[in-house]
Amino acid sequence: QVQLVESGGGLVQAGDSLRLSCTASHTIRTIAMAWFRRALGKEREAVAAITWNGWNTNYADSVKDRFTISRDNVKNTVYLEMDSLQPDDTAVYYCAADRSHSFSDLSMSLLQYDQWGQGTQVTVSS
Repeated sequence: QVQLVESGGGLVQAGDSLRLSCTASHTIRTIAMAWFRRALGKEREAVAAITWNGWNTNYADSVKDRFTISRDNVKNTVYLEMDSLQPDDTAVYYCAADRSHSFSDLSMSLLQYDQWGQGTQVTVSS
């Protein structure tokens, strides 16, 4: 069974940094990947996305210039470096893979992604 496993979440203070990792049980070298998050009482929202080759990335306006998505296709792992964390960043963060399309364009649409991890909690205290 193909799996995505997130790690790296935790409790931090405002202004701190965290790096999330998402490791896939199967190769991700031809597919787009993304990070989403869901805060308590809110809908799941896109945070960042990256093309299969890592050449193009996109970010939600709320995290632009603070978060960085990257990938290592040899390790089948995607990362989300989060700097200057704020209480509004508190959420469960999910890794997602676009398994149905190879070499696809960048997408921040939830509907584009058909494989999801279980999520990792990030809590930022003020």
